[in-house]
Amino acid sequence: MAKVGPLRAAELTGKSKSTVQRAMTSGKLSYEVDNAGRRVIDVSELERVFGLGKTASAPAAAAEQELEKASQMIEMERMKMRIKMLEEQLYSANQTIDDLKSQRDKWQKQADQVLLTSQYSQKQAEELREEMKARERRALEAREERRKQMLAERMRRLKGDNQNATEETAKKAAAAGGASAETPFNFQGLWKRVKGQ
Repeated sequence: MAKVGPLRAAELTGKSKSTVQRAMTSGKLSYEVDNAGRRVIDVSELERVFGLGKTASAPAAAAEQELEKASQMIEMERMKMRIKMLEEQLYSANQTIDDLKSQRDKWQKQADQVLLTSQYSQKQAEELREEMKARERRALEAREERRKQMLAERMRRLKGDNQNATEETAKKAAAAGGASAETPFNFQGLWKRVKGQ
């Protein structure tokens, strides 16, 4: 059987350590000395002399078990509270994430609308610029055309005036020099006459 020291023997029997030691000294309780020089008692010898204190050790063991049970229950409750708190935090975080996602979607939709409007306005502005450039080109072309027409008209008038002047000069020269009306006017001959040559 197992061998125990005086202190453990006192715990097992429910007696004091000094009572166990007196019994050992008086020889009422037999013991042995181990290799380390300590006195040890066989458990069966304790039961013979004192009887094992089941009544004394049972309440202590029961109390110890109750304490252990209470400690486990407290730990269990603490863990349940922690789990509940973490679940609430997770729920709150998920709510926040959902809220942020919905806000992000709203902002994204608004940004898309602004972008589309901006692109549409930009397209309209470009079309308006192109239209204004086309109007300016048409106006320039129309002015150029009018200028050409006016030049052509002046040229016709000048040609007509020159022709009329030439015909009149030819008529005068013909009347003066006896030349026929069909004969073109000879400026060189006139000049020679003026100079007297």
